[in-house]
Amino acid sequence: MLAFAGALLSSCDDFLDDHRYPLTAETSSPEFWNNSDNVTQETNRLFNYMPGFGDFYFNTLSDDQAGRLFGQSEALTNGQNWYFTAVPSQSNSSYTDWLDLYQVLRHAAYIIQNVGESSMEESVKNNFIGIGRLNRAWFTYQLVKRYGNVIWIDKVVDLDDESILYGEREDRDAVMDKVLEDLDYAVANISTQSATLDWSKDLANAMKAEICLYEGTYCKYRTAADNAGKGPDTSRAEKYLTQAANAAEALMNGSYTLASDPASIYQTMNVSSFTGNSEIIFGKAYAMNVLNHSTIAYTCSSTQICGMSRDAFESFLFKDGLPLALTSCDTNDEGYMKTNADGITYYYIGDVLANRDNRLTLTTDTVSYCKGMTWKRWGAGDMDATTGYGVRKYDNVDMEAYYRMTIGQNYTCAPIFWLSYIYCIYAEAKAELGTIAQSDLDKSINLLYARAGLPNLQLAGIFNDPANNMGVSSIIWEVRRCRRCELMFDRDLRYWDLIRWHQLDKLDSTKYPNTLTGANMKGSTVWANQDGSLNFTADGYLDGALGVRTYDNKYYFYPIPSNQLTLNSNLTQNPGWN
Repeated sequence: MLAFAGALLSSCDDFLDDHRYPLTAETSSPEFWNNSDNVTQETNRLFNYMPGFGDFYFNTLSDDQAGRLFGQSEALTNGQNWYFTAVPSQSNSSYTDWLDLYQVLRHAAYIIQNVGESSMEESVKNNFIGIGRLNRAWFTYQLVKRYGNVIWIDKVVDLDDESILYGEREDRDAVMDKVLEDLDYAVANISTQSATLDWSKDLANAMKAEICLYEGTYCKYRTAADNAGKGPDTSRAEKYLTQAANAAEALMNGSYTLASDPASIYQTMNVSSFTGNSEIIFGKAYAMNVLNHSTIAYTCSSTQICGMSRDAFESFLFKDGLPLALTSCDTNDEGYMKTNADGITYYYIGDVLANRDNRLTLTTDTVSYCKGMTWKRWGAGDMDATTGYGVRKYDNVDMEAYYRMTIGQNYTCAPIFWLSYIYCIYAEAKAELGTIAQSDLDKSINLLYARAGLPNLQLAGIFNDPANNMGVSSIIWEVRRCRRCELMFDRDLRYWDLIRWHQLDKLDSTKYPNTLTGANMKGSTVWANQDGSLNFTADGYLDGALGVRTYDNKYYFYPIPSNQLTLNSNLTQNPGWN
């Protein structure tokens, strides 16, 4: 792949003649790299690779289903198997993650190297190098998450660099230590403190918080049997968790505040309103007829959409702050058929949601709908959710019908890092370190609970949820619950949470069937008039399973594509992938 990229991105000497900015090919001309405007345009190109709202499904399964459409880490799609069940073949042109990530790393290295040789002022130079190293850290982290050991790239690879082009993969721990060095450099040298749509110190701290939390917990919980021979490393875990807590806390200094309406984080159509949102640290701006996505259209059109699972639904606390097994609230989750003033009949679960964490109502509809019992959300198409629980979190009903309903025409802005996410990172890092105090909860989790209409979580005498099946303390379980509910469907966070907690077996539907079942439909017409088109459990829950999903420990790593193994005989395949 690296040799291929080197051939594609050959030197270009005529850039001054055709004025192509940003460059369509590489140049090492000092005249170009001594100009800060030119370099800014090069760093801006890296925004193209940052996550945002998506346009297509991505079959990596998480707690219920992960995807790039809207990070559906808690939803079930029509496809329910693992992203990979076999090694991608050389002819599989649709799989390009390995190639794409290394191409981005080449671009970052290209900026770092050429800026370092420029004659710009030292502070300006260090700022641009910081941006390059921040991106190198971020995208190397994406590689390590997927593949474990990888080839570390810290320069623009020439075609004669055979030691790199045909090199062996480096130990993932050593690579992640280099990632941390890059993050520290970025925090220290990026000149802008905060900028919602631009590179900044705050963004560097946010990325550092996420990456260090991942690394700290991954190293704490991994086993040698499931992680290519590397077992737990408590000292390493402590180091990275401390770094995660510190990076998160640096963003909790009052510069950002929680939005009064959490829906504004996901549904803002106006770029200026998005940048003015007090909670957003960094995001991707979309604009009508300029840059669009399909997230809304996929959640409110007549195309069958992903549905939240029963397991995800039941993770939300009741209004008394207690879980399903302990609450004194009404736990009935059965809806009933209701007819509105227009004579439209639907299966109403609003009373069920009213007893729960307000974030559940933000996430799913007050109506359950499925095949044979569709529903329209404020003028949307006849919606059909695989589990009966639809996704409303991203839909803005004020958007014009064409732009709301048409694939590729949605233009709400996408959060990438925001304050509530940082609160979740901070609380988890402190809980995993074993140093969490009530004051830590009060300045993180409990602010989120107050917004969600829940009482404070009290560290003293914390309740023990019988549903805790991860072998962790009650405080860690509750912090994980808050993260799950706060970040429901966001990016593909839940999938990677299960990886770093070493809980990927929780996706095995033979052991945990509620990851593939949905709403209680006993009060609905489709339950009363079963025609064989839907499957139900014996106790009336919609069964969205299309088969069996079985866990294998090889799924902790993606397989390296076979064409990469052919190109470089020194690469070795990840365990279990033959």
